[in-house]
Amino acid sequence: MTEPAPIDRKLLIEGLGKGLRVIEAFSDDRPRMTAAEAGAHTGLTRTAARRYLLSLVHFGYAATDGKHYWLLPRVLRLGQAFLDGARIPRLVQPYIQRASIQCGETFNVGSLDGHEIVYLARSNTSRIISIGFPPGARVPAHVVAQGFILLSTLDDAALDAWIAAHDFAGFTGSTLIDPAAFRDSVVAARAVDYWHADQYLDFGLSGLAVALKDRKGRCHYALSVTVQRQMYPGGQMVAKLLPILREVAEALRPVL
Repeated sequence: MTEPAPIDRKLLIEGLGKGLRVIEAFSDDRPRMTAAEAGAHTGLTRTAARRYLLSLVHFGYAATDGKHYWLLPRVLRLGQAFLDGARIPRLVQPYIQRASIQCGETFNVGSLDGHEIVYLARSNTSRIISIGFPPGARVPAHVVAQGFILLSTLDDAALDAWIAAHDFAGFTGSTLIDPAAFRDSVVAARAVDYWHADQYLDFGLSGLAVALKDRKGRCHYALSVTVQRQMYPGGQMVAKLLPILREVAEALRPVL
């Protein structure tokens, strides 16, 4: 993955960036914050954070009781605008839909955003209950197969820096929480060009992922399938589904 070219800071609107940082400061652990708390998590002063929060309230993106602030559903428009207008979700949907029809499983396309995988597209299945992540879902990168694949495209220095800054929280007994073991697995994924994540996030579920490379061999996205592991005992998941993943990835390469 390549980094975008730097932009002349004189052309930037710093206030916009700070306002977005305030929005991003809200999380599962911090659904409601005071201005002081928002400032502490964004590096802003309490006064500056309060002005940004009040602006969000004014424009309908947040609410307040006079002390605490919380986001409103209007914020979802920001992410939905990407999903509605971005080229990649619309481009990959027919391909992953055909793959889903072929084998009856759910396929996802996602990208690495900092320390999380953000899912951009998902196939639809005829099953009443389907497995997989809806577009917009975010998951720690160390617990899903896409994370291993996308991190395997980094060089060693970038990978080491990512690992050093990551919080390896455990979700199941199979989650890789040891940084050294995680690094070894990413290097192994780099060698075989796929990864099988077995019950890293949820008991009973397994994921398989490959890189989506463009015509120049660059990788910004990954393709994965998530299944109930009991349906594919032994090595059947890799044997049956990896060829489908690689077929889709190869078909997409000329158009990415």
